[in-house]
Amino acid sequence: MGAAIDATGYDNQIDASVRLAEEAAAAGLRSVWFGQTLGADSPQLAAIAGRAAPGLQVGTSAIPVFGRHPLTVASQALTAQAATHGRYHLGLALGTKLLTEGGFGIPFERPVARLREFLTALRQLTETGSADFRGELLTAATPIPARVPGADTGVPLLVAAMGPQALRASGELADGILPYLAGPRALAEHIVPAVTAAAEAAGRPAPRIVALVHGVVTDDADAVRETAAERLAFYEQIPSYARVIELSGAERAADVAVIGDERTVAAEVRRYRDAGATEVIFAGTELTGDAGRRRTWQLLGELATG
Repeated sequence: MGAAIDATGYDNQIDASVRLAEEAAAAGLRSVWFGQTLGADSPQLAAIAGRAAPGLQVGTSAIPVFGRHPLTVASQALTAQAATHGRYHLGLALGTKLLTEGGFGIPFERPVARLREFLTALRQLTETGSADFRGELLTAATPIPARVPGADTGVPLLVAAMGPQALRASGELADGILPYLAGPRALAEHIVPAVTAAAEAAGRPAPRIVALVHGVVTDDADAVRETAAERLAFYEQIPSYARVIELSGAERAADVAVIGDERTVAAEVRRYRDAGATEVIFAGTELTGDAGRRRTWQLLGELATG
């Protein structure tokens, strides 16, 4: 069990991220994850938080492959891996047309092909510290060494994949996936079978299924769900999320959020595990403030050890 940390509402995001990571570790959580926006650099956040909370797994969920290059992302990831002595997990994402074209001015074209080339080059870099990859969309070569001493355990590569093509690429080339807003039904019937079959066909180990769940423990589920509906409405406009929400048997993103008392939330976590999730990470736990977050983290810590 783990939690996604969002400290953007604090005076100093870095200081708050460290404090929250330490609090998560004290609550018994196994991992904390940091999202990538146009603000703070998530691998740096993970490295700093991981240094402050020894034993806690830290991860990025997730860096879009557009607007980045495997050489620079590998440098970030290997540095974070060395800083945390092997506890860093790198998540990648296809990104969205809005951010790619509106933010970077890069055409959002052939995203899965780019993901495949990015993963191929990145695997070489994170496993060997060098690369000689020349693809159709990317070139990644190392005329000088790219190794980071201390990052000798490799970096787990995960993808925020939910569509058929991205799942196939992830099964073949990554170590697992980071689906978000995908309910148990979508996981069990569509996502887990697809990525597992792709991994098996490629002769790779069974992939990690790190399910990111938007959820919080509360006694006022109806009111909190309406608040969640406002926050999550953005995702309903993105085709990949709209599709997975529908495959989950839901109409709104908030319908797949896990909101309720301890018994309700614990039962939903079991449903995710039964659907094939190897790890369950809660996002949005700050939705009702610090008290609600602490209550949620306490339950997640108990579930992690139970």
